[in-house]
Amino acid sequence: MKWLKRLQNHYSQSIQVKLTCYFLLILLPLVAFSIYANVKSRQILELELGERTISAMSSGLEFVDLTLGSIKNLSTLISTDSNLLSLLSHEEETLSPGAIMDFSRVIERITDITAVNDYLSNVMIYHHASSSLMTTKLGLIHLDSSDSERWHADALKANGASIYYLPDRYKETMAGRADSIYNRNDLIMMRLLDFYRVDKSENVLMLSISKSKLLRSLSSLVEKNQSKLYLYDDQDRMIVSNAADEPQSFELHEVQVDQIIVQDSLESNEKNMILRVTSPRSGWSILLVQPEKEVYMKSKPLEIFTYGIIVLSVVLAFWIAWLVYSGISSPISGLVSGMRQLRKGNLNIQLENKRQDELGFLTDSFNQTVTQQRHLIKDIYEQQLRMTKTELKLLQAQINPHFLYNTLDSIYWTAKNYDAEEISTMVLNLSSFFRLSLSKGQETFTVEETFKHLHYYVRIQQIRFSEQFTITYHASENSRHLHILKLLLQPLVENAILHGLEKRKKGGTLNISTNVIHDRLVIQVSDNGRGIPKERLDQIQEALALIKKGNITSPSERNSSFFALLNVQARIGIYYGETADLIIESIEGEGTTATMKLPVNRCIKDRRESEHEPNDC
Repeated sequence: MKWLKRLQNHYSQSIQVKLTCYFLLILLPLVAFSIYANVKSRQILELELGERTISAMSSGLEFVDLTLGSIKNLSTLISTDSNLLSLLSHEEETLSPGAIMDFSRVIERITDITAVNDYLSNVMIYHHASSSLMTTKLGLIHLDSSDSERWHADALKANGASIYYLPDRYKETMAGRADSIYNRNDLIMMRLLDFYRVDKSENVLMLSISKSKLLRSLSSLVEKNQSKLYLYDDQDRMIVSNAADEPQSFELHEVQVDQIIVQDSLESNEKNMILRVTSPRSGWSILLVQPEKEVYMKSKPLEIFTYGIIVLSVVLAFWIAWLVYSGISSPISGLVSGMRQLRKGNLNIQLENKRQDELGFLTDSFNQTVTQQRHLIKDIYEQQLRMTKTELKLLQAQINPHFLYNTLDSIYWTAKNYDAEEISTMVLNLSSFFRLSLSKGQETFTVEETFKHLHYYVRIQQIRFSEQFTITYHASENSRHLHILKLLLQPLVENAILHGLEKRKKGGTLNISTNVIHDRLVIQVSDNGRGIPKERLDQIQEALALIKKGNITSPSERNSSFFALLNVQARIGIYYGETADLIIESIEGEGTTATMKLPVNRCIKDRRESEHEPNDC
């Protein structure tokens, strides 16, 4: 296998060979799909054409059944016609003038029958006693030795049932015309006259059916020039065909009922599509033989075009592989080397470039990208850090005016409903709240300090709402010393009171708890107020998800509760990182729970940093 080893060496050492193989591999699914599509389209074409043709053949065969059935019914009427039977009651061997007159009337009657039926070419009545044959074409003629004829024996054997006789030889009359019985252009239906009687006569009714008219009724099935049609009776005898040759050149025993077979002709290398349909009522069948070249006449150019595209694609694969190897491989290799250096952290890498084409532009772009990357890391990254810190302070500052407006509103309504002592108590708690908020310029408080700070605000709201709700605080031992951003819980508590407990006349409860679970500081603010409607809750959760993904722009929502929740989510996202989360759960009519999960390590770090922050007050 030297050639195989040589090919392996070329593949491992030559980029051009690799590229060629890659392009061929890329084309392989296309080639396979094209071949599969051609084969599948041929099968679909065969199936669809076969189904349509079988449907048409079934219709044609049904028409043949109806035609033969009507002729059979006609033979029954003629065979049992009492007037006609009385005219044929003569038993003498030599015809008398009266018998001749009666037979002439019989000929007149059967001539009228032929005139009204297009498929009947002749109607004949054989009178056995006198060996006379009455026909619509030749009149009254005498037959010799009719008893020895097979057709007469078959008619007697049928005992009154209708049979079909196919002339087995050709015979002419003395005038040179085709004999009425031995005319191969006709199919003859025979039956005994007066067949219902026990002592049946040996007179025979014969109806000649034109084969050419039967074939013409099936002409729509053989529109193509070389298609061959065969009509068989229930004894598998060929009745009529448009083919000059006999169908023995095909393996007809392989063709089942309503089946499509594509097989080679036994006499030539040409393939044919063979279809056969058999009538379940009469047992007659139609066999249609269509040459393959006619079946695929319209699809063959498309198939040739597809294979041409495949060959052209393979040629193009070799050509493109050569172009890529000669003009693109070297610059790309340089870019790959530069990218490897950049990935290792070498921001001073610069590639040599002497090209003026697109690859030269790509190399220049790489060099500029390295320079810009160095600039981004050195300058813009530091600027982003400063902007982030400023944005955090801005978000925190938005809380103070918002809270002040609500507090002044509380003082206003309290002054209208209570005495001055309660108002002074509210103002005292308010001043204490702001004093701790601005204390030392700190950004964080411990959990204990936060609860103390928060209670000043809660006392203001309890006075406003006439002590209609109670509040409980619970901080686990492992969470008391942890630091959290100031004014972080106040918006959640405010929402719980103003939007949850405000409508509750009595029995309202507000629970605030902290606990350390694994590496998270879990803070919960829950109430038993009116809850949040399902549609509104979905809007809040969707907005919080957008904020968590980094969209920290100011919301267009004017509702204060909505704004406060988005503000809290934005603050914890900036200050505590991506792992910080705010979860809102609510059941309408039962209450709402807001849960914050903050990383514990950031809370400890915040406490240490806050001790060294300068006093901004």
